[in-house]
Amino acid sequence: MKAPLDRVPAPALFLTAGVSQYLGAALAVGLYATIPAPSVAWARGAVGALVLLVLVRPWRWSWTRRTFAQTAVFGLVLLGMNILFYIAIDHLPLGAAVALEFAGPVVVAAAGGRGTRHRLAVVLAAAGVLAISLVGLDWNGQQPTAELALGLAAALGAGVLWAGYMVIGGRIVTQRSGVASLAVGLTVASLLYGPFLAGGTLTAMTWPIALLLLGVGLLSTVIPYSLDQVTLKRLGTATFALLNALLPVSAAVIGVLLLRQVPTWGEVAGTLAVSAAVWISAPKKRPEPN
Repeated sequence: MKAPLDRVPAPALFLTAGVSQYLGAALAVGLYATIPAPSVAWARGAVGALVLLVLVRPWRWSWTRRTFAQTAVFGLVLLGMNILFYIAIDHLPLGAAVALEFAGPVVVAAAGGRGTRHRLAVVLAAAGVLAISLVGLDWNGQQPTAELALGLAAALGAGVLWAGYMVIGGRIVTQRSGVASLAVGLTVASLLYGPFLAGGTLTAMTWPIALLLLGVGLLSTVIPYSLDQVTLKRLGTATFALLNALLPVSAAVIGVLLLRQVPTWGEVAGTLAVSAAVWISAPKKRPEPN
């Protein structure tokens, strides 16, 4: 008997995950006036960890010191990526931050090949980053230069950690349950980052804020990462790459609709260049079934 999600087309699940993640990010931006961005990111991870622990019950799997240590590093990289990304969207438009973050995975994907396609992907990604950072962002506007520079550095740093997340996560899903590893990794990361970031959340805690943080955790962590585990097994690589290429554009649209962040022409050009690089850099052959 098919599970309910098996009846839903994989591309629909993928796009649902992407939209959910960026809706959660837009919701998180609304909390920045009350809670610092890094603390919101920590709360997102902690909420996701708690929900996944209840749903997945990862203690049913056997864990060795090696697998637990690898999973802990996976969680630290993932939550670190989210913390940097939330710092980025505190200072940059959502669409620009997402496009800049995507440059990291493009470089990782292109590093595996030496053909013209891979070189073109790196050139497009670099052009997109330059278009957003040098032309798209208003360095002479009302926002201080230091804030824009911090947002730019945080977005690129998140891209570097995303690349690491892809490498470590790719090894994990071939060996054991990806969702169980996600639950354990986020739990460890939440505990280790907690002493530094939990205070900003707890001091501002009220019931309305708690509900908003629950929404951020569900929309940005539990729903998208759980759906990704399903779609990765069902989508061909080319289709997955094409859908991934739509995510920076989707984030920009959500930024316009929910945050009233109208992109400049430099942001538009840079986002399209990065999206093209994402699609070009992915392998075009369908993976062999396991």
